[in-house]
Amino acid sequence: MYANDGFRELDRTECLHLLAGPPVGRIVHTHKALPAVLPVNFGLDGGAVVLRTAAASELVRAIDGVVVAFEADEVDAVARSGWSVVVTGRAAVVTDPAEHARLCRVGPRSWAPSPMEVFVRIEPELVTGRQLVGGRTRYGVDFPA
Repeated sequence: MYANDGFRELDRTECLHLLAGPPVGRIVHTHKALPAVLPVNFGLDGGAVVLRTAAASELVRAIDGVVVAFEADEVDAVARSGWSVVVTGRAAVVTDPAEHARLCRVGPRSWAPSPMEVFVRIEPELVTGRQLVGGRTRYGVDFPA
């Protein structure tokens, strides 16, 4: 983070607490040597980000076993406030049958159900976040309305 930029750095505990709120985030991965960003619904499981998607999806092929970034945020444009959290870590398809069954009960629900679904777990190696502090500039002066 950058000093005096109007944002407050969030610690890991605050970040994971905030991630429990929004239903949609963005997965960032590499596609044909370029960054790709896709919105996904997600859940948290023991501090890991969990996605549920079609087993045959392009997303699964692109992220299984590789390092990805996941971002979620909330913004209030009227109050000029909000936060953003980024989780970086290795994504892996959950292959253990007992773990898959458990996630079927407690994990995220797919917004586009498929006959064959898998869970992808992103183990957080790096968790960062920042919060816009009250819509004020770094000098503590309100922006004009």
